[in-house]
Amino acid sequence: MAAQGPGRRLTPLLLGLAALVLYLLYDVNPPEGFNLRRDVYVRIASLLKTLLKSENWVLVLPPWGRLYHWQSPDILQVRIPWSEFFDLPSLNRNIPVIEYEQFLAESGGPFIEQIYVLQGYAEGWKEGTWEEKIDERPCIDQLMYSKDKHEYYRGWFWGYEETRGLNVSCLSVQGSASIVAPILLKNTSAQSVMLDRAENLLHDHYGGKDYWNTRRSMVFAKHLRVVGDEFRKKYLQSTDEADRTHYKEDWTQMKVKMGTALGGPYLGVHLRRKDFIWGHREDVPSLQGAVKKIRSLLDVHKLEKVFVATDAVEEEIELLKKLLPEMVRFEPSWEELELYKDGGLAVIDQWICAHARYFIGTSVSTFSFRIHEEREILGFDPKTTYNRFCGEKEKNCEQPTHWKIVY
Repeated sequence: MAAQGPGRRLTPLLLGLAALVLYLLYDVNPPEGFNLRRDVYVRIASLLKTLLKSENWVLVLPPWGRLYHWQSPDILQVRIPWSEFFDLPSLNRNIPVIEYEQFLAESGGPFIEQIYVLQGYAEGWKEGTWEEKIDERPCIDQLMYSKDKHEYYRGWFWGYEETRGLNVSCLSVQGSASIVAPILLKNTSAQSVMLDRAENLLHDHYGGKDYWNTRRSMVFAKHLRVVGDEFRKKYLQSTDEADRTHYKEDWTQMKVKMGTALGGPYLGVHLRRKDFIWGHREDVPSLQGAVKKIRSLLDVHKLEKVFVATDAVEEEIELLKKLLPEMVRFEPSWEELELYKDGGLAVIDQWICAHARYFIGTSVSTFSFRIHEEREILGFDPKTTYNRFCGEKEKNCEQPTHWKIVY
């Protein structure tokens, strides 16, 4: 039987089991997008690995839905399981994970025993030596939970209105994900614990072997990869054989040398618009500036086609088509949009960009960051991967930092 933290409740029923299963759940600040949330998963996976050294924990995957960038009208995009976007057996080769629906079935009902809302320190960070610390503190901001007449806590809970929290308290944190482990192992007797605002935790070992194992395990769902591969073949004359991007379904068996991938005969582009136009105006080019850079790269690399992933509005898309007739985009039918949803379309776009001969992305965009990682996993030369558009007035246009994959 797994070792239990002090005070961990064991019911007579559970005493008869080989090991008490403990459930870790988490959520992220609502405005955060799909690709930042994928990064938070990597941080939480490190925490789970630390917990597993002492107790039998499983990570409950937070259902997807209601994200800022998922703006397609007339499509219900809540309570979406991870299997819509990622391959669950691949995730399970790294850490034990289950979907939220399975948690509901296993745990005996829609109850989360303990919710910890993660926050910073009210006094802020004082200049000087950085120290990792965690303390149970009064909540700084108004809680996004309210008590009902039965004294249960109601909240968003990924669109599952029937879910209730039994206890809610706040933890001030300053440090990496595993700093929470002692609290979960010793300070609570709850069998199910949720960490809200989990983006407040930092990576345990960013860029190390543990990071890359978790990142490599985040294999896109096969049905989305198949759609991307068929599009590459039909419109971009791109196949794994010709591109030297052979893929193994078991990520633990896939270890490639840097620079072995050639990529398809097209330029991959991620051109972030919308909120970036005003939020990052210094390092986002005008459409004309972007087209000028794209034309230059097509000439340098002797390519005739460019695949563009962008969140540009319809008027900008029309202008791009006029300025860049060689542009190819994945434009789904209504049926495809309903089937794959906005998150699935983002995955397909990233998959196609990841296979390009040369890729250029948008500064500080997590969408571009995830493509960098995907190309690293596939074995591309960093020079063809870590590139970004520069703002019109940028004097010192630094390119993205290169992170080398660690096996």
